[in-house]
Amino acid sequence: MDGYTELRNYAVIGDGRCVALVARDGSVDWLAWPDLDSPTLFAAVLDHVQGGRFLLQPEGPYTTSRRYLPGTNVLETTFTTAGGTVRVTDALTIPGPRSLAPGRELVRRIEGLAGSVPMSWSVQPRFGYGAHAPRLTRRAGIPVVTFGPEAVGICAWNAGEPQPASDAVASRFRADAGTRAVLALAYAHREPLVLPTRADCEARLDHTVTAWREWTDGRTYTGPWREAVLRSALALKLLVFAPSGAVAAAATCSLPEELGGERNWDYRFSWIRDSAFTLNAFLKLGCAPEATGYFWWLMHASQLTHPRLHVLYRLDGGARAPEKTLPLSGYRGSAPVRIGNAAADQLQLDTYGELVQTAWLYATEGHRLDADIARRLAQTADFVSTIWHQPDTGIWEVRSDPKHFTQSKMMCWVTLDRAIDLAQRRLIPDRHAPVWRRERQAITEFIDDRCFSPRLNSYVRSAGSDDLDAGLLLGLLHGYGSPDDPRMRGTVAAIQQSLQDGPYLNRYLGTDGVPGSEGAFLACSFWLAEALALTDRADEAARLMDQLVRLANDVGLYSEEIDPTTGDFLGNLPQGLSHLALISAACAIGQATR
Repeated sequence: MDGYTELRNYAVIGDGRCVALVARDGSVDWLAWPDLDSPTLFAAVLDHVQGGRFLLQPEGPYTTSRRYLPGTNVLETTFTTAGGTVRVTDALTIPGPRSLAPGRELVRRIEGLAGSVPMSWSVQPRFGYGAHAPRLTRRAGIPVVTFGPEAVGICAWNAGEPQPASDAVASRFRADAGTRAVLALAYAHREPLVLPTRADCEARLDHTVTAWREWTDGRTYTGPWREAVLRSALALKLLVFAPSGAVAAAATCSLPEELGGERNWDYRFSWIRDSAFTLNAFLKLGCAPEATGYFWWLMHASQLTHPRLHVLYRLDGGARAPEKTLPLSGYRGSAPVRIGNAAADQLQLDTYGELVQTAWLYATEGHRLDADIARRLAQTADFVSTIWHQPDTGIWEVRSDPKHFTQSKMMCWVTLDRAIDLAQRRLIPDRHAPVWRRERQAITEFIDDRCFSPRLNSYVRSAGSDDLDAGLLLGLLHGYGSPDDPRMRGTVAAIQQSLQDGPYLNRYLGTDGVPGSEGAFLACSFWLAEALALTDRADEAARLMDQLVRLANDVGLYSEEIDPTTGDFLGNLPQGLSHLALISAACAIGQATR
């Protein structure tokens, strides 16, 4: 496909600090080191010529099957050829329980299962998003590529003698039945490069399998679609940046929402929009350490800009995310390729509701809010009482003129409603609770008077419009209005009629200030399934959920969007919000059917 792998054909591996995309053909086409949001070592998914990759595959024709080892994020790919069968196991390894190693490591184990298969491999490193070819040296006979403070050792055991070849290191070998080879990349950034032994690499690979299974065994979910929920939990865990507790929206940047288009954004940040879904998923899955780590990261990051919230924050908690364009061709010609995200500086009123809802979920599960956090939450409610009247860019970060988006107003209502409840529980100061009640009522009147269409029997996208928006479903999911309210039920029905196409749901059909179109947004489809369950349509919700679960790729992952016509994945992947929405919908449908 023009030198590119279909996005649906990628699996993802990670170690809690960084993430790699592995294609069905054995090519590692994305790897950012040392951290998930760092510049890349491999970015062939964004430019198959300049981006760099780590290719490993049989030399002749082959077919593939693959899976994650059960309960893990360790990938197993089986190549079958006319002459034999080979199994490749890929992992970004997790240091052992007694190790404090700062480095990063990619290990690829190759096992001959039957016959004899000629194999070839090539490491084509391109530092800094493909901008810099490496300098090649040897240390103790092992090829080492360097650029500035970065160094990568290319280790091979029983996989042929590594040979330099035009800004790459490559070799060939034969995988015979019963043999085992190992390839490893050892990485260092501003520290000495430690070249591992084969025994250490294999031991860390085995430990990584064990560590993932121990984590999965601790998940408490027992409801319907358990396999899909656990795979979503594992995908979400890959997006947890362990050094800070932040959760990235996705592992990649600038994968297109439209092939050949310019809707290409960097999603390696943590969005306040996702916070309530994230904490709720952690709590329902029994992920107490992740819930606590994420909550306190969120409180720290939001403190830096208090009382205003930024739409997104860096994984280290920073608020700056300047948007830049890279000189890459883009996935299948989808340019520009962007890093950073200008949406960081937008006004999105819904984020305040998400923040306070997250704190409410955390506190009502019995967790402590210290005095400083409690005071800041009350100040957030005060701030929303004064700014909810303003137009904003809405949950979808439109780049057209601000409007009075209905979902934004609904989440302002949620801000004040949850603050009132926290004050009644004596968890935050209640000095301004009468103001919060007054403004909550004013928001209700604004929404009902200006954001509801009697002709459509539905809430609409923005005040005075006749457009619909799938984001309105979040009003129901986050508790604005009762599931028994005829207006909310009418909104669900109108969204189905206007925006639904089979299992797919468009976010909206109006303009947003960016040229081109996009695919169906997967999270919205899961929100619809959850909304159907909440409005006493559990059977319909379950049927939709069955369809949506089947839309995952062969290893259970979802991107941001899908092209309803072709089924192609679109947008960044794995997309945290897609998996969070799946978890939330499964839990809601399970509760409704019980």
